[in-house]
Amino acid sequence: MVDSAGVGRRILVVEDDPSISMGLKMNLEAEGYAVEIAEDGLAGLDRAREGQLDLIVLDLMLPKLNGFEMIKQLRAEQHTVPVIMLSARSSEMDKVMGLELGAEDYVTKPFGLAELLARVKAVLRRDAIARPRAAEVVRSGDLSILVSTRQVMRGTDPVPLTATEFDVLKCLVDASGRVLSRDEILERVWGPGHHGTLRTIDNFMLQLRNKLEPDPSEPVHLLTVRGVGYRFESDSC
Repeated sequence: MVDSAGVGRRILVVEDDPSISMGLKMNLEAEGYAVEIAEDGLAGLDRAREGQLDLIVLDLMLPKLNGFEMIKQLRAEQHTVPVIMLSARSSEMDKVMGLELGAEDYVTKPFGLAELLARVKAVLRRDAIARPRAAEVVRSGDLSILVSTRQVMRGTDPVPLTATEFDVLKCLVDASGRVLSRDEILERVWGPGHHGTLRTIDNFMLQLRNKLEPDPSEPVHLLTVRGVGYRFESDSC
């Protein structure tokens, strides 16, 4: 039976042993988590930099970049995704180093799957309590928007937006399900005394649709309400 607490949570497993990574993937997916695998530290770091992860399960002894170096780099770049470290090294010094570098937990190999799953749930539960509500992901189909970090993803692919494009998108996301007129969008994004025109908004909507919609000519996320304005359609609307 799938645990509803795991549904929608995305976990990156960074592990070079296929038997371990595939075993973790199978068991985590059985709990409802979406799981990605990276086989070395550099691949794991690149994926983590893209964002849209709820947890990283990180092996210590990895090719190209070890787990300590990977988490050190992530924290230096201000990435706050929770990390559970895995290692056959059980010395107190290794555990302390992992935790001091920013890991939320340190699990020694060999480990029981039931225990690891319990630790995953505990870390995610603590993280959900600690994070402000603004960090929640707004979803619309394959589109994910993390307002607090100004990140947008289509599936697992990051979508680069200009600062103003994101501000226009955020304006609509904040009003999910409601129609905003062009004047309202101008006022909210550019503020009073703006020099934009209604055509300004139409141009930005065209740019956003070209980047975010599967078919810009048949939008499913950014909808036009003829004669009124625009509406963002989220999964929770």
